[in-house]
Amino acid sequence: MEVNLQTEYWGQVSYREAWERQTALFDEIISTRANRLPYVNRLVFCEHPHVYTLGKHGKEANMLLSEAQLKQIGAELFHIDRGGDITYHGPGQLVCYPILCLEDFHLGLKEYINLLEEAVIRVCRSYGIESGRVKGATGVWLASGTPDERKICAIGVRSSHFVTMHGLALNANTDLRYFGYIHPCGFINKGVTSIAREVGHEVPMEEVCARLEKELHAVGFRPR
Repeated sequence: MEVNLQTEYWGQVSYREAWERQTALFDEIISTRANRLPYVNRLVFCEHPHVYTLGKHGKEANMLLSEAQLKQIGAELFHIDRGGDITYHGPGQLVCYPILCLEDFHLGLKEYINLLEEAVIRVCRSYGIESGRVKGATGVWLASGTPDERKICAIGVRSSHFVTMHGLALNANTDLRYFGYIHPCGFINKGVTSIAREVGHEVPMEEVCARLEKELHAVGFRPR
């Protein structure tokens, strides 16, 4: 079966706008599949202004700031319909939203998340950064199993009728101070990092995006 997969680059876009656009595309795939009509799978890349998102099973206590304090640092908080707890998005962080039908790629949800992690692990390796997984914790981590364990990429997805939305957030040149205002992903004893922190200098966002797109294709998310 031919799989139609397109890449879109949304640039820096507000979280609200991106969420609305994602939802429209997500609903469109579900509707067109139900009516046995052609549809388009998408890999969307973007950045967001400062924002915190709390998943449907997240704990309010993991947001450490009041609404007034959020305004002071120029950030917003959204309660959203993905899995996972609280996370941060902001400038210098590459976000990828795959909006696609898992059946087209012969994947279950667990395998899908594993492939997202694998693509990010390969991107990290391309910068000389060794990363991997932590048992019981979705995402991509450095120094797994040590006191210096730290997260470089968060993953949180929603799936319905085999169609996905939300996705991954890879810290490239992210201002890591913003993670200090939350318990990232609900963890109170784990650190966060970025490609820039690990390599000692900022990296071009276009380059990181190109490498991630290449690795997503390599692990199986490509037109065919």
